[in-house]
Amino acid sequence: MATTSHLLQGPRVAIRRVGRQDYAELSVLQQESTEMLRRWLGAREMTVEAFESSLARFEQPTHEGFVICLRDTDAIVGGVNINNIVRGSLQSGTLGYTSYASTTGCGYMTEGLGLVLQFAFDQLELHRLEANIQPDNTSSLNLVKRLGFQREGYSAAFQFINDEWRDHERWAITAGTAQKANHKIER
Repeated sequence: MATTSHLLQGPRVAIRRVGRQDYAELSVLQQESTEMLRRWLGAREMTVEAFESSLARFEQPTHEGFVICLRDTDAIVGGVNINNIVRGSLQSGTLGYTSYASTTGCGYMTEGLGLVLQFAFDQLELHRLEANIQPDNTSSLNLVKRLGFQREGYSAAFQFINDEWRDHERWAITAGTAQKANHKIER
């Protein structure tokens, strides 16, 4: 269990930055969720080296890594990355996120990703976040729709997954849209 303080908390979950202390728990969660995630992310083994490489990437100003955890136990229920952060006139980044088989369907990702959006727009002062999602990944598409993302386009052969270039839908949200969406969700 991590001892790091939470960045933001909701009714059931909180977010915090991912750290070395999370390797064992994340490794087990990923292994337990392999079949669920393989179609969307490809087969990946979480080695210590790969995890350390991710942590090193999150130390760069262009990347942020978070875990979503239950408030009462700090058990990890999801992960979110903000990648390719561009400052200046864009103030934008690209989201990557994952849930785990043991907690899918509980609403934790909606609450947790909402907290990450709040942190990104308020603390990181980003203006826009984009999520690229395979068209058949209805769970992920429904998640971003619930949070107020808008579909902006379609990217053919966008990402190489499972030995094939996969098409993705491009969804995005801006700071102002996120505030309006949060107001609707809280009611």
